[in-house]
Amino acid sequence: MEEFVEGLIFYYAIFEGIWFYNGFSPIFSLQRRNLMAGTGTQLQYIMRDEANHVAFGIRLLRGLEEEEGVRLEQDKVHDLFRQALLLEEAYAHRVIPSVLGYNAQIHVKQSRFLANRRLKQLGYAPLFDTAENVLPWLDEQVNVQKEKNFFETRVTEYQSAASLDGTWD
Repeated sequence: MEEFVEGLIFYYAIFEGIWFYNGFSPIFSLQRRNLMAGTGTQLQYIMRDEANHVAFGIRLLRGLEEEEGVRLEQDKVHDLFRQALLLEEAYAHRVIPSVLGYNAQIHVKQSRFLANRRLKQLGYAPLFDTAENVLPWLDEQVNVQKEKNFFETRVTEYQSAASLDGTWD
């Protein structure tokens, strides 16, 4: 049962709750500068859905603890988070360039903040003493209320390849 719970912690708190959640930050940073606005809007719908997954996973894990008495030792959970954050830091330094006010250092700092948040939600002590919310607007991206649902809208304007005039040079 402990391996199962460890897998759930990894999936919901780390994979979805840190890696996926923070993974949209570079695009949202551009969206806040009115760049890639359409992509940012599409990602907001996905992000809102993913936030629901995280909330479900946290409730599931808390319920397993309450009903079944299954709780991993804090040291084991902290080790899992440490390993995950080392991978996230390596990823950030490898693939996130410094672009218009967003960079790998900001990404790593936000990941640490999210790790502490997820640990607290699971009832564990925070791991990073100096973690701060360097992207306070990130939660706004989840909570923003859109008038339309991306999956219910229609494409109203597009240009198909058949309508191009044939000049490709």
